[in-house]
Amino acid sequence: MTQSLTYRDAGVDIDAGNRSVELIKDSVRATYRPEVLGDLGGFGGLFALNSKKYDEPVLVSGTDGVGTKLKIAFKLGRHDTIGQDAVAMCVNDIIVQGAEPLFFLDYLAVGKLEPEQVASIVKGVAGACKESGCALIGGETAEMNGFYPVGEYDIAGFAVGVVEKSKIITSERVKEGDVLFGLPSSGLHSNGFSLVRKIVFDVKKFKGDEKIDELGETIGDALLTPTRLYPSTVMPLLAVFGEAIHGMAHITGGGFYDNIPRALPKDMGATINDDAWEMPAIFRLMHEWGNVDWHEMYRTFNMGIGMVIIVDKDRADDVEKSLKLNERTAYRIGEVTRGAHEVTIKGGVFA
Repeated sequence: MTQSLTYRDAGVDIDAGNRSVELIKDSVRATYRPEVLGDLGGFGGLFALNSKKYDEPVLVSGTDGVGTKLKIAFKLGRHDTIGQDAVAMCVNDIIVQGAEPLFFLDYLAVGKLEPEQVASIVKGVAGACKESGCALIGGETAEMNGFYPVGEYDIAGFAVGVVEKSKIITSERVKEGDVLFGLPSSGLHSNGFSLVRKIVFDVKKFKGDEKIDELGETIGDALLTPTRLYPSTVMPLLAVFGEAIHGMAHITGGGFYDNIPRALPKDMGATINDDAWEMPAIFRLMHEWGNVDWHEMYRTFNMGIGMVIIVDKDRADDVEKSLKLNERTAYRIGEVTRGAHEVTIKGGVFA
């Protein structure tokens, strides 16, 4: 063979990678907290934990991805919301143990590196980090020619937070009669999209640009609505009502039936009143279009409640008042019961 091959000939463009970094620098730097050391370009992100703030600081970490929701982003050529999904799925997990999100790293693997696409994704990551109060201190973009189709990618996130050891939230303080508050979701978030895609694209044969009257937008826009970020609501509550907050559950894969019990002692369950909140239209449409029974709906989706906070019943009124004063929507959706370690949903709205 006489031709001298290059890395670009094999499908990896180093220059495009360098251009991607230039496009995201400002977005990333905008997330920096005072504890961040150094700048972009290091082999590792540096974060100087202010240990003087804590007697016994405990680091809490979480990792997650976006899942098959990415297939819809590929189909519609929209990549500006996916970054928030990646951040939310991680930071929403670590705050349920009382941890303040400190920093975040992302891993983005692409079939062909397109700098503008990468910039759109990472700007979404950075914006979500800034809203959550954590710094985007590093990441990796891998061009994997022949592994992912051109135009497609996968993204994963890694979050680290900190909590005082004595303030770690476990199920130990949960007791019978505790009140369950539900914080509203922004829609489907990033769960159940294998079922969603089957319903929307296989059963209904939608392309994604169809305007749906019940939603007030196209089905594609509704499906790509990013996962809500809960740190800005939860962290102030913990600062004021720490001892009164006995548990929390991020409603992700497994829905109500799998996630709420994770925040409860083994000898306790929860009763949910399904008439306590207005379910977003997207869930009714999934139910109707796919003929999905309600138990399966609650086992797969968040049904309009993305975060559950378990509060001492004697402080429930104070917590509710605080949420309203800070213009945060929350619903009293149920209570902790003694007995079977399971969730019972009643009320009949979704029957």
